Amino acid sequence: MSSTAIYPGTFDPFTNGHLDVLERAVNLFDRVDVVMAENSRKQSLFSVEERLDMIREVVSVFPNVGVDVLHDGLLADYARTVGAKAIVRGVRQVKDFEYELQMSLLNRHLYPEVTTVFLMPNVKYTYVASSIIREVALLGGDVSKFVHPYVLEMLLRKRVERKGKP
Repeated sequence: MSSTAIYPGTFDPFTNGHLDVLERAVNLFDRVDVVMAENSRKQSLFSVEERLDMIREVVSVFPNVGVDVLHDGLLADYARTVGAKAIVRGVRQVKDFEYELQMSLLNRHLYPEVTTVFLMPNVKYTYVASSIIREVALLGGDVSKFVHPYVLEMLLRKRVERKGKP
């Protein structure tokens, strides 16, 4: 019996911290689908299409990883539809865990067959958040150690678009 997990997030942008968690999940499950969720409460730097493009580029090295988008609806319903047995969540700090625990319990209520698996990234990524990476990159800081080269290229393009100069 094969096991499928989903790894949801807004991924704006997809960082090496996300990649680290994904690499851990790939070792635990037969298939992992990265599910890029639209979040109307968040102001995204990248469009849905741009984020999907970046994720696809970064995860293309994994034969057992797919990429999808959840436009609306409940994650538990999506998990049920694709037959996922697990939801993978990266947890960097206690604050993350408190929020993710609430979501995990709610998802378990909505879809009892799914288990949330909390994975901690490598310590070098515990302070890496997409929001911080976006801000540092747009202000001209070097984030090359925290994102895939293709993601870095996309961040630099956005900086040029916003500032009119590199």
